[in-house]
Amino acid sequence: MEELTSQLLVYLKGVWKYRWIAVAAAWVVAIGGWVIVYKLPDDYQASARIYVDTQNVLKPLMAGMTISPDLQQQVSIMSRTLISRPNVERVVRMVDLDIKAKDVKDQEKLVKELMEKIKLGTTGRDNLFTIHYNNRNPKLAKDVVQSLLTIFVEGGLGDKQDSSSAIRFIDEQIQSYEEKLVVGENNLKAFKQKYIGMLPQQGNDYYAQLSKAGEDLNKTRLDLREAEQARDAIRRQISGDEPVLLVDQNDLASSVVNVELDGRIEALNRNLDSLRLNFTELHPDIIAAKRLIAQLEDRKKEEAKLVKPSSDPGKNYSPMLQQLNVALAEAEADVASMRARVEEYTSRYERLKSLSNAVPQVEAELAQLNRDYQVNKANYEKLLERRESAKISGELGSATDLMSFRIIDPPTVPDLPVGPDRSKLFSLVFLGSLVVGIGISFIASQIRPTFHSQMSLREITGRPILGSIPMIWTSQEKTKRRKRLYAFGLSLLSLLGLYGVLMVRVV
Repeated sequence: MEELTSQLLVYLKGVWKYRWIAVAAAWVVAIGGWVIVYKLPDDYQASARIYVDTQNVLKPLMAGMTISPDLQQQVSIMSRTLISRPNVERVVRMVDLDIKAKDVKDQEKLVKELMEKIKLGTTGRDNLFTIHYNNRNPKLAKDVVQSLLTIFVEGGLGDKQDSSSAIRFIDEQIQSYEEKLVVGENNLKAFKQKYIGMLPQQGNDYYAQLSKAGEDLNKTRLDLREAEQARDAIRRQISGDEPVLLVDQNDLASSVVNVELDGRIEALNRNLDSLRLNFTELHPDIIAAKRLIAQLEDRKKEEAKLVKPSSDPGKNYSPMLQQLNVALAEAEADVASMRARVEEYTSRYERLKSLSNAVPQVEAELAQLNRDYQVNKANYEKLLERRESAKISGELGSATDLMSFRIIDPPTVPDLPVGPDRSKLFSLVFLGSLVVGIGISFIASQIRPTFHSQMSLREITGRPILGSIPMIWTSQEKTKRRKRLYAFGLSLLSLLGLYGVLMVRVV
């Protein structure tokens, strides 16, 4: 530690020996640096603040009916693309900076300089933006900020929802689906015309129809058995009272009166007349009724040939027997009608069973056609709804401002420049001049070293020191020495005073 202290004292003495060189260097550096700092051009900063309001009263009212854009994202994109090359080039043209550019290279340099100096600040969720720009010319700085503010507002107003392209695209899709629907309807019509007798009826498929036909057939067969049982019961009653037949003895073969057969024939004729009111002559019930009437006519003729004349014609007019004969005729008619129905249901059932392979395939193809048609129809209806929504959204965007811009602080430039910071630069130059002066004196002391003690001389030369002669200062030398100290101090004080004057003027 003692050696370090002694070495430091040696260095200080060397610097002190060349103190005038240090003062001169400090003055040169300080004066030169202060002149340069003083001549630095003033830098003025123009700034503006703007608020973007994305809360529109129509937005919640039209929710669900219109397609609202993401305004927050739109504002974010606007802020990120504001300082883009096209916008900066537009600013250059708006403030007439392009006049100064002699060639493409100068214009490119000007655009890059603007992009570096323009600063856009934001507070995030508050949608509050600040624009800053520094320039030597306060008017130019203000014009640049004003131009950026105009571009920002115009960008927001120009980005209203333009739904014309969307509506045009939807119209094209609607036309395409209309063509698909027409093709689907034509295919369905042709398919139904081709398989008109094999299609499901009233929502019932083939198996439901087959099951229903089987149930109807079984029920009709049961009704037929009940009617036959009732007819046989009436016959047995008539047989117990001896059958009564009215026979015309004059012409047995041609004119036969048979109560039973005549009643059945009459009942069948009435039933045939009622069937003709609802069906054509080719209907299975009408054909069966005609066939049964013909069979009864033939049977009547055969029985007329076998009957023997009665010796007591009066017994044919018994009231009880007449009622039984009428009831028997009605029962025979019911049985005949039931048989016709059984035959019809049997033919239907057999016809459906014969289509067991073809009908399911037809139903599957019909279901596929209906499914494709319903899908196209659903998409068509959705497109119609979306088109109306897009139209309302477009009208909403063109009639109202979804975003509003509020200029909180218009572009302003303070009277005092924001830069350069001359007080700081003056201080740095002053400290630098002192450091430079001390450094130069130290270098000079190292170039032309001197020995300030016996010990240092002994260490350097390696020779013993016999003694030293002290310096005896005369009064004149002391006076000169004192004056030199005063001059040195005055020079330092002058440098410090000049620094103080500069600082006062800056403030």
